[in-house]
Amino acid sequence: MDLVWDGIREAFRIIANGDYSVWEIALRSVLVSGTATAIALLFGIAVGAVIAFNEFPGRNLAFSLVNTGMGLPPVVVGLIVAITLWRSGPLGDLRLIYTPAAMVIAQTVIAAPIVTGFTAAALRSLHPRLRSQIYGLGASRLQMLWLVLWEAKLPLLAAVMAGFGGAISEIGASIMVGGNLAGDTRIMTTAIVLEVSRGQFAAAIALSFILLALIFVVNLILTTVQQQEQRS
Repeated sequence: MDLVWDGIREAFRIIANGDYSVWEIALRSVLVSGTATAIALLFGIAVGAVIAFNEFPGRNLAFSLVNTGMGLPPVVVGLIVAITLWRSGPLGDLRLIYTPAAMVIAQTVIAAPIVTGFTAAALRSLHPRLRSQIYGLGASRLQMLWLVLWEAKLPLLAAVMAGFGGAISEIGASIMVGGNLAGDTRIMTTAIVLEVSRGQFAAAIALSFILLALIFVVNLILTTVQQQEQRS
């Protein structure tokens, strides 16, 4: 128990003194995971809408693939992305391996199925005649999609929270494609693993506390928006 309290005290000391470049690492974590979530949201809304609104051969297979993707092991994602971006890989000429961009790609692959699954479920839960009513009012396909997404905005906020949580909390893929390089690709989760490997448990607990606080703040903001929309 003393170790836990030592970690909490260390967390406040780190925040107060700015030790361990914690602000830089926290900001990088938010930027990488936020970018990945934004890309996953664009992809997930498009694919989720296609799956939810269209009857086509293999639709059940598509749903199964999305549901399977929601549980993709991060280390497997990291392996695939690392092979793809490796210097001798298909995209090796882009020289993205061990860069924040590679981490964004890996985290996008992790978050995209989560957002897609939530989006498809949210759109399928809407009244089946809603789209035909919107078309009847003279709306275009793009206008229909926007109005339907607005109608499902509360579940979509849940999709954003789930996607961001899946991205910022993963570790295996980020280490494999980012390399955990100080000042370049080190984020909160990889920094925690590094401190544990060094036996610095107080610092690891401190960073864990800061990471949880960071996730809580982001989700608090999104939940507040969600609740306000629900009451309006």
